[in-house]
Amino acid sequence: MVEVDKSKYEVLFKVDSPKDIRNLSLHELKTLCSEIREYMVDVISQIGGHFGGGLGTVELTVALHRVFNTPEDQLVWDTGHQAYPHKIVTGRRDQLGTIRRFNGISGFLKRSESNYDSFGAGHASTSISAALGIAVANDINKTNKKVVAIIGDGAMTGGMAYEAMNNSGMLKSNLIVVLNDNQMSIAPNVWQISKYFTEMISHPEYNRFKGAIWDLTGKLDDFGDRIRKVAVRVEHGIKAIVTPGMLFEALGFRYFGPINGHNVNQLVKIFEQVKELNGPILVHVLSEKGKGYKPAEGHIQRLHASTPFDKITGQAIKKAGAPQAYTTIFGNALVEIAKTNLKVVGITAAMPDGTGLDILQREMPDRYYDVGIAEEHAVTFAAGLATQNVIPVVAIYSTFLQRGFDQIIHDVALQKLHVVFVLDRAGLVGADGPTHHGTFDLTYLRMIPGIVIMAPKDEAELRNMLYTGVNYKKGPVALRYPRGSALGVQLKEGFTEIPIGSSELIQSGEDIAILAVGNMVDNAKKAVPLLNDQGINTEIINMRFIKPLDTERLDDVAKRFDKIITIEENSIVGGFGSGVLEYFSDKNYKNSILRIGIPDQFIDHGTQEELHKLIGIDPAGIAGRIIEFYRSHGVAKEVIA
Repeated sequence: MVEVDKSKYEVLFKVDSPKDIRNLSLHELKTLCSEIREYMVDVISQIGGHFGGGLGTVELTVALHRVFNTPEDQLVWDTGHQAYPHKIVTGRRDQLGTIRRFNGISGFLKRSESNYDSFGAGHASTSISAALGIAVANDINKTNKKVVAIIGDGAMTGGMAYEAMNNSGMLKSNLIVVLNDNQMSIAPNVWQISKYFTEMISHPEYNRFKGAIWDLTGKLDDFGDRIRKVAVRVEHGIKAIVTPGMLFEALGFRYFGPINGHNVNQLVKIFEQVKELNGPILVHVLSEKGKGYKPAEGHIQRLHASTPFDKITGQAIKKAGAPQAYTTIFGNALVEIAKTNLKVVGITAAMPDGTGLDILQREMPDRYYDVGIAEEHAVTFAAGLATQNVIPVVAIYSTFLQRGFDQIIHDVALQKLHVVFVLDRAGLVGADGPTHHGTFDLTYLRMIPGIVIMAPKDEAELRNMLYTGVNYKKGPVALRYPRGSALGVQLKEGFTEIPIGSSELIQSGEDIAILAVGNMVDNAKKAVPLLNDQGINTEIINMRFIKPLDTERLDDVAKRFDKIITIEENSIVGGFGSGVLEYFSDKNYKNSILRIGIPDQFIDHGTQEELHKLIGIDPAGIAGRIIEFYRSHGVAKEVIA
């Protein structure tokens, strides 16, 4: 239960919808912004969630809802974790304590959740494309709705944003794009334009007129901003050359900015001015991720996301004695391998900490590449490296690698290039929900000719599979593993290469055979006592490879068992179980096969344990499905008391 002292809030609990914001005085707007920040700290410190991005968009959110007639006018947010303040002021304030929890509100934008959420937002760089579609629809439908895309937090490193801007400039529909430039994504931004702009405006020649007066004017609200405008005009010639405005205007946008993203009064004024203008408009807003909360302001990732944390220190509250995360196991193993194989490099798409490549970044920075939120580029960049006998290890979340699907096929697999794809967050990731679940990778990868796909049962096997993938020279390799803590098995020094396409017998049995991959091997083992209670003697096989399958093992199993179960944490459509069925069909085997996996639907958010139980891939669910299947295809043996 989330506890908040409502009595300390003067304005926040008077705002139940954006209409209430439009009735506030300018002074009350500032109070509201302060209270939104405090409320976010109060709530998110208790439950965890995305944090830093929302702290940086408070004034922006309030100003947008003040000026625009939402939800009639439509706000299209990018990277939805910036939108916690948006949720707070659009009727979901009292539900914030349920965010990312089972049956609670989503951590991202969700059209089915609120009519203020104009477009679902989970992956980055989508807002301008979606907003342009809405703007063109307004032209077709002859409506006069305003459409605003809010992009930032690193999303401008994605090429899709520029494709959309180019098209916007061609179509000239009425569209406002707000660039929330906080120089960050999840990790510090690799957006070269932002870097160039930042370096130039921080140059001593450009900053001679600043100092104490500039710092003072930052505390003077509108008057201070007017002084700053005069100062900026002094060096207008320099600024005209270095600002991104030239690029945006070349793409067909009228450029306004940069604007102080934490001066709500100034933001209200600029939005009131531009909302009546026609054609594509870009408002460049400078903000600070983690603004107003000192632990976030001093954190390298600005507390982008966190588990529950201490409100005073900002330090995460961690469970004692938990095994290392799979991500950490991978990161350490890659460094070990890279130290002995000078051809190995690591590539991330703006997620060094999330993928474990931050370890390589610290230990061997010359072997580490962050390409920004640009998964398509990451894949083809890796392909280019591979043509020169470099061994790229591309570490990307399963859900994000979907964005590079064409490049995997066309640029890597077709050319039989040795690229190692490491897919973190495979399966159900938990609180981030359907936009981040890695439930389709076995399906979308398995169809690709020549690719090798592996899934480790534990952290020791993960290390050996990574070593195997790096040493495989015949084409692309994909290695997928789940989010969270590993099993805590003993790790040995060094590595052992695993024969490609080989499985592992976990335990022998007589009645049924379970063929499992990845973390479902452990769940299958935990289901065995429940099956034993029903007199079902079970054989468990860790298949390890989804492609190529261990066909010798499958032939043997087909001869010895009438009833066979496949288990995977992937969509039941086209995944591991489908591969087994296809093989059995091609061989004209007549065995009864039960496939257990993720059903053909999008799964909402909750803890991994809650979601596993919901869809029946937890040990009890697996046992129940198998018992039902076994009895429907032959009576189970009587249990001997």
